Amino acid sequence: MLAFLARLTLAVVGLSVLTGPTHAQQKELTLWTHWAAEQIKRDYVEAAIREFETKNPAIKIKPTWYEKTALYAALKTALRAGQAPDLFYAEPDQVEYMENGFLLDLSDLNWAAIEPWAKQAWTYKGKPYGFPLEAWTVELYYNRKMMEELGVAVPAALQLTPDAFLDLVKKAKAKGWTPMALGVGDRPFPGAHLTHEALLKKLGTEDYDKLLKGKLAWTDPRVVDTLKYVRSLTAAGLLPATFTSLKLGEAHTYFHTNPRALMFLNGSWYTSRAFNAPDKGGQPVDFALGIMKFPNVPGAACADCRTIAVGGSYVGNADTKHKKEVIAFLNSFATVEKGNEWLAKVQVQSGIKSDPAKLTGKAADYFKMIAATNAGATYYFGIPIQVMQGKPKEVFTQIINNAFPAGSIGVEDAAKQLQAAAN
Repeated sequence: MLAFLARLTLAVVGLSVLTGPTHAQQKELTLWTHWAAEQIKRDYVEAAIREFETKNPAIKIKPTWYEKTALYAALKTALRAGQAPDLFYAEPDQVEYMENGFLLDLSDLNWAAIEPWAKQAWTYKGKPYGFPLEAWTVELYYNRKMMEELGVAVPAALQLTPDAFLDLVKKAKAKGWTPMALGVGDRPFPGAHLTHEALLKKLGTEDYDKLLKGKLAWTDPRVVDTLKYVRSLTAAGLLPATFTSLKLGEAHTYFHTNPRALMFLNGSWYTSRAFNAPDKGGQPVDFALGIMKFPNVPGAACADCRTIAVGGSYVGNADTKHKKEVIAFLNSFATVEKGNEWLAKVQVQSGIKSDPAKLTGKAADYFKMIAATNAGATYYFGIPIQVMQGKPKEVFTQIINNAFPAGSIGVEDAAKQLQAAAN
């Protein structure tokens, strides 16, 4: 009996945390998050929750998993009704959250463990509002076996010339293949990758930034010439016939499983879906994945320019009754060890400082490919819909993400409508 009482006393003492509340005073934090279908990311977050709860037994994290469209709809209603969770998933382009005072000021986080550019992506009027868990670059994935069957060798520099890339599209189409899997059925950005990466290379970071911010005309001859080059690719049959209805998850499967496509233009978070088990939507075990740089464009000012963006992040609800606990939970991610763990398990870049050199196995192999395509890169921070606001952003999404790559609007009309929105 005495031994039992001693063990019981030790158990009760071990429950103290932060300011020392007992288990009976446990606080529950609610978390609404994307990645319901991205098991690798979900596993990482759930493991982080378990680790945090073990170290802080007076705090319970209750996650609810969503796909992105459903999450955003639920949050829109909950925030307006004052019933939003303590923490939730968000991305930096959702400026309306900050404009309406919905987010908790995260100035007290351990920002020393975060890349400065990632903090800047979530800074609004001088204060940071989001924890940048995920970062990504736009990568051009390809099927190495199909490329070999076409007799096309990717150069050592990993970048095809404008003419060579157009010729590749035509060869794949002649073979009866879809040259590039891409779809915008449930996302406002994948179709735009094709055009914004081309414009970035054509203009260089300074003029590209001016374009997105309305300080350079969409009717500028360099912009129009680039749109014409992109149109030559789509006119040659680059994209699936189902481009406008194909969802993001379906585009992954289209590329690596059925019906298969030669290439797939996607964020480097490709791994979070494709590296799942095949029966959970992942690529086949023997899939010959390759990555090359986005092709050069005619008259490029910066052939090595590319986009890097902050993606999936966690934010705090400004109305939470548990601000101290929210900060504590987010700070549990803010270590180089957690950054390395993200790289190793999720195999996507992060806004958390990390050391890819410490990776081993499959993760190391993947990041070697990512490192190769990013070697010598000049980065522009943020995809267009994270930089643009208001009507210019809305029209850009309608035209460059959807109508223009789908071929339902011409080059001149696209440029005129984009410029009219910018005026």
